[in-house]
Amino acid sequence: MLENVRLSFQSIWAHKLRSLLTMLGVIIGIAAIIAIVSTIKGTNEQIKKNLIGSGTNTVNVRLTESGDYDYEMEYSGLPKGIPTLDSDMRERLQELNGVEDASLYMNRTGVDYIYYNSTALQGGQLIGADSHYLNTCGYIMTAGRHFLESDYSQYRKVAVIDKTAASSLFGDESPVGKTIDIKGEPFIVIGVVEESSEFEPVISSVEDYYNYAYDDSSSSGCVIVPDTVWNIVQQYDEPQNAKLLADSTDSMSAVGKAAADLLNEAVTNKDVKYRAEDISEKAEENEQLSATTNKQLIWIASISLLVGGIGVMNIMLVSVTERTREIGLKKAIGARKNIILGQFLTEAAVLTSLGGIIGTISGIILAEAIAKISSVPVAISIPAVVIAILFSMMIGIIFGFIPAVKAANLDPIVALRHE
Repeated sequence: MLENVRLSFQSIWAHKLRSLLTMLGVIIGIAAIIAIVSTIKGTNEQIKKNLIGSGTNTVNVRLTESGDYDYEMEYSGLPKGIPTLDSDMRERLQELNGVEDASLYMNRTGVDYIYYNSTALQGGQLIGADSHYLNTCGYIMTAGRHFLESDYSQYRKVAVIDKTAASSLFGDESPVGKTIDIKGEPFIVIGVVEESSEFEPVISSVEDYYNYAYDDSSSSGCVIVPDTVWNIVQQYDEPQNAKLLADSTDSMSAVGKAAADLLNEAVTNKDVKYRAEDISEKAEENEQLSATTNKQLIWIASISLLVGGIGVMNIMLVSVTERTREIGLKKAIGARKNIILGQFLTEAAVLTSLGGIIGTISGIILAEAIAKISSVPVAISIPAVVIAILFSMMIGIIFGFIPAVKAANLDPIVALRHE
């Protein structure tokens, strides 16, 4: 086998230009497929990142009205048929399969009654959360401290704010220890948080806009207070929503559905229900649409591989004709058919494998060039690279088989007489 490989390289090197032109179809086909697959994978990763976030695996379960709109309070008090959620329900949520942590919270968006001195937090968000909220959302404390159990039990008017709210209200000042005014009530800022990982969503449709515009992480800033002091600010109870930290991105859909089903067990108001934001399902749908579209491009690119394979067959037939006397001499001194067959199959496989390697390198370079020119994300797939090289080798074996059989079946006497 090693001897056949050596002879193959020797033959390819002896006819460098001819070999390069023969490999060209394979190179173009493999390069096109690698570039397309890399673009598909990069686009799918971007879709997942846009819809799910950067790895926080947080599932939001909201109370929704008919038509899947977020439930909005139109009057004071807890509406009929909607249960009050307590610590027992939170524990039941945390016990669901695939859930690492769970939190219950109340929220108000677009608020305009949070002040520091004369500076207002316009369009911000106020959240009344339990002690598990910060961990469930994947927040990192950048200054100050987390909520303590005593903050809840002693009804302390304290607040944790995100870095956007800190910048809007305090500018370059340190917020920790300062007092903010929430609807006329003084709250002491005890900490500043930020998400463990951030991403900039690509908004390309109305649906994308609503996905991000109504996300809990308000772009105008967020103020979080203990849920035990929520009534001090709002003066009435409100329906609660739930956040759950899934153990993986893949389990987010199942976690959201299970949590929504559990919460809906006690809802008797037929006009509202708890519903999970199944954004991982949206990501899968978008990935499937992208993959379906690009599979057609892969088939088109595969045509050049077929053309390349025919070119390999043609050049190997020429090679057999050119080396007829050599084949006859080998047979005359005892070379069997399988030896001749193996030599020519090896040469065809080496020829196309070189084309596959060059095509793979070209495809990676092409993918990176596409990413820079058109800002399309790419992700190089190692399995695709390995499969591409193996596939190019198979092309050589398949299309080199007929020339190899022709060489193996040559009559040694006729071959030796060939001029």
